[in-house]
Parts: sequence; C-alpha cells; structure tokens
Amino acid sequence: MSYVGRILMPGESVLATARLHWIILLPSILTIVAGIAVAIWARASGMDPGQAKFVYALAGFLVLFGLLTFLARLIVRATTEFAVTDRRVVVKRGIISLHTVEMNEDKVESVDVDQGILGRLLGYGSVTIHGVGARWDPIDTIDDPLKFRSAITTRTT
Repeated sequence: MSYVGRILMPGESVLATARLHWIILLPSILTIVAGIAVAIWARASGMDPGQAKFVYALAGFLVLFGLLTFLARLIVRATTEFAVTDRRVVVKRGIISLHTVEMNEDKVESVDVDQGILGRLLGYGSVTIHGVGARWDPIDTIDDPLKFRSAITTRTT
C-alpha cells in the first residue's frame, strides 16, 4: 500500500495522484548510450591496444556511472508520491529517510505551473503551491502538472 493510502483519515478519499516524470531518467540513459558509443568507436577505429584499453576503461566507467545513476533515479521516482485528497495535498519523498509535506485544502491560496517547451511536449513541469503564510518549494518534473493543479484548485474554489 502506498504512503498516501496508509495515512488517509476516515472518510477521506484520494482525488488525484502524480509521480515524477520519466524524463528524470534521461541523463542516465544518455550516459549509458555515450559509454556504449565510445566502446563501439574504439572497436571500429582500429587504434593500438594501449590506447584501446584506456578508451574501453573510459567507456566502462561511463556505462557503470550511467547504470548507478539510473538505479538511484529509479528509486527516487518509485519512492516519491504526490496526492490530492478531498481534505489536503500530500507530498512524500524517500523510503529510509522520509520527508513529507502536507497542506490542508482550505489553506491553499494558489497553484503555479511552469512548463518549458520540452515539458509541454512531453507532459511534465513544475508545480508550486502557495498557502496561507507558506510557500512550498517547487515540485519539479512532475508528470501531468496541469491535471495535478486542477485537482488542487477544483477543491479550493
């Protein structure tokens, strides 16, 4: 069961959930592809064995680094939850070191959404929630930020 599902109060229901967009995995994927490309280039170039060892080591380092960062980002994506209930907005990050933020729906004043061109094309962006006397840090690279904002603002208007 998800964190949000475990903390629901009696009679409270989830209106919308969101997660981090897959785009957070892209830098790691590109690093792995670069490592593979370097290895292919070293093989195809016909360089002497001494140079080839160095280039293969570099390619291996890139692939290993890419795999490790991919795994780390995948864990971050899997352990981050965003939810809007009929009473509050909940953000949960982490699994071992847990960080949660909640805001009652009656305390929400406004919700900002920022999307660049790539974010508009791929469906991700940043959401910033402004509350009475408080402002949350932007929730970056959230999947479908307009849907998440609509779920929040529908309850507060």
